[in-house]
Amino acid sequence: MSGWLAVPRDWIASLGDIAKFAGRDFREVFGLRVFRFFGEALRQAGILILGSTLVIWSLAFILGLQCGIEGAYFNRSVGAPAYAGLFSAWCDLREIMPYAFGYMMSAKVGTGLVAEIGAMRITDEIDALEVMGISSMTFLCATRLLAAFMVLPFMYLAGIGAGFFASYLAVVQQIGEVSSGGFFLIFWMFQNPPDLLYSLIKGMSMAIVIVVVGTYYGYTASGGPVGVGTATAKSMVLNVVMVHLIGMLGTQIFWGANPRAPIGG
Repeated sequence: MSGWLAVPRDWIASLGDIAKFAGRDFREVFGLRVFRFFGEALRQAGILILGSTLVIWSLAFILGLQCGIEGAYFNRSVGAPAYAGLFSAWCDLREIMPYAFGYMMSAKVGTGLVAEIGAMRITDEIDALEVMGISSMTFLCATRLLAAFMVLPFMYLAGIGAGFFASYLAVVQQIGEVSSGGFFLIFWMFQNPPDLLYSLIKGMSMAIVIVVVGTYYGYTASGGPVGVGTATAKSMVLNVVMVHLIGMLGTQIFWGANPRAPIGG
């Protein structure tokens, strides 16, 4: 029985350690100490842009096509083909794009952070930074968090645009279910600027959690290359779970009580 109880206790202890680490990380950023290494933050922002932008936008475009195709044929099956834009509007903005962003951030950015910082930990590069009088927490973790704040909102909004464009191509150009004007009439009728803001909050919440978890597991890695591999796997599992929890809570908070659907009288 004690063995069964030890597992939840370890999980709770790990979550507590991550929360303490996140608090330190945010203090470095919002306390402006990270701006001593603003050049490093810009370098990390460039790595994010060059290494992840096309991958995330490509996934957003493919899933936008999927939303458009599913919406067109579903609305045709229920006798409302003119409302194909409704499914695309809700599918793209509220659900698919935040999850796609979270999945790709977890698989590419989060695991990359663990591997990079973990390799520095096991080769004593982090200890070398401390010996030189450089705060490793600020230089390695806070700069990456600042880079995420600078880059990811724009990357996410552009990804939403890619998804919208793909849905338009699927519904109007490929399937030809409705005219361009009819598609956009319904498409914009069922969303508004607050929906875009809520979607951005969902996506950025996932991204910030992923960056914090990735830097935590990399910064605390131990046990040589095997330990870094284990930390990478743990970060991926936790990030995928957190993506779904944030997605569920975001949908309930932002649209659960009032879906803002202009249907009926």
